[in-house]
Amino acid sequence: MDVTRTTDDDHKARWNGTAGNAWVEAQAVLDELMRPFEDLLLEAISPGRGGHVLDVGCGTGGTTVTAARRLGEQGHCVGIDISEPMIAAAEARAARAGVQASFIRADAQDHAFEPATFDAIISRFGVMFFDDPVRAFANLRRAAKSGADLRFIAWRSATENPFMTTAERAAAPLLPNLPTRRPDGPGQFAFADRSKVHHILEESGWTEIAIHPIDVPCTLPERELVGYFTRLGPVGLVLHEADDRTRAQVIETVRAAFEPYVHGEEVRFTGACWLVSARA
Repeated sequence: MDVTRTTDDDHKARWNGTAGNAWVEAQAVLDELMRPFEDLLLEAISPGRGGHVLDVGCGTGGTTVTAARRLGEQGHCVGIDISEPMIAAAEARAARAGVQASFIRADAQDHAFEPATFDAIISRFGVMFFDDPVRAFANLRRAAKSGADLRFIAWRSATENPFMTTAERAAAPLLPNLPTRRPDGPGQFAFADRSKVHHILEESGWTEIAIHPIDVPCTLPERELVGYFTRLGPVGLVLHEADDRTRAQVIETVRAAFEPYVHGEEVRFTGACWLVSARA
């Protein structure tokens, strides 16, 4: 779903431009696609418990708003993300929902959080993009109260998630400017290595680290499939630059490549992820 950046500036520009706007446009579809992960993530928050929760890489605020609703009137959830369009969408969503939620447009790696503020820190696919993950998680550790819970979901490897790379593999011969992923750098599959994730958390001061593999059934309406791969991921980043003939070729080729996942009116795949927890 996401592209590894070449530089931090490229990354921020994408999420404040093409990529961020695409996620806002696809917000309703992505909310439904990601709901099973959200449900697993929010099991860490007891209904009505109150307290302060931080949602890292909050995007358009779906998880933030659901967490705030779960916390109740005595609680508050703060979402942080680098994308201005996504934060704007998140603020509008929270206002409509009437929940205790607020948002920060900043990089969680460097943001000066008030120390020892949060009772829990959560993230749904938002922590794999830090340039210096040890520094980032150390910063989050400082923002957490003693005994606070950390709980996040991250993708396992690209090999275990073939659906996620179907579009770019199929489109690569037709789009020579297609961005490539750096397996050794920040990006969607940066946390594929379990031992690497454990090391990052240990080095940044977290304890009671637990990393469990989860395989989550995901569905997408078939009618949304073309919009999904033409707006999101590596193909979505560059397809708008293609001429009409190439664009038509790409859509035909990529749609055919997704055929094994299409079952009538649904697209079905398994999301292979890590469910990670730790304590401050």
